[in-house]
Amino acid sequence: MSLPLYRLPTTWTCSSHALEGRVVLVTGAYGGLGSAVARAAARAGAVVVMTGKRKRQLEQLYDAMIAEGLPEPVIHPLDMESATPRDYEALADGLQRDFGRLDGIVHTAASFAGLTPMAMHKPDAWLRALHVNVSAPFALTQACLPLLTASPDSAAVFVLDDPELLQRAHWGAYGVSKAALERFVSILHEEHDAGAFRVHALLPNPMRTTLRRTAYFGEDTLQHPLPDTTADAAIYLLSAEAAAVRGGVLDLRVA
Repeated sequence: MSLPLYRLPTTWTCSSHALEGRVVLVTGAYGGLGSAVARAAARAGAVVVMTGKRKRQLEQLYDAMIAEGLPEPVIHPLDMESATPRDYEALADGLQRDFGRLDGIVHTAASFAGLTPMAMHKPDAWLRALHVNVSAPFALTQACLPLLTASPDSAAVFVLDDPELLQRAHWGAYGVSKAALERFVSILHEEHDAGAFRVHALLPNPMRTTLRRTAYFGEDTLQHPLPDTTADAAIYLLSAEAAAVRGGVLDLRVA
């Protein structure tokens, strides 16, 4: 990994005011990590805009958050696989119209079809993973850059995966895409290494998610924690306190 590694400060606590007054966009919001980030951002005081391709699942998350007494989130269905540049521009225009600002994006949407040898990797699955995991985050971030750079303090957070595992056999397009995403984070940071807009990467510990179950078939995923700790770390990166770790990877793996 070429990016510098940082640890979550032991003094960090996710307060109810950490993101007060901010607007935060979460992709893949109804997934395991995405829903945890949406809830954590709402608890931290942000207006949360939730995207994903399945409107019904976004509505279920909306209902659950309201039932939990969290601030009302906003639903914006968006299929990262089929969205066009015009769709991303429409989302950014809607944020400008409805809120006049955007202070953070957390890219949790991911495409992973399972462990597959290269000789058996279906080309459409390969292209889907590269698009959803790299090209779509680029296009969405680019469309939102005018809003992000106009904010007095903003951040884009990209979720990586353990590079020591992903370079092994059978990780296919997912492994390649996460390596490409790391390089994208590095370049984007170099272009925004000063100023109010920050670029961060997040490297989680193993979590109890559908992606983990798909990758490690037969593993007892209940032995892993829920994504809540990782979600709280994403809130840290969205907050002004993370300015000192811009351009790096917040490494949550057990030392």
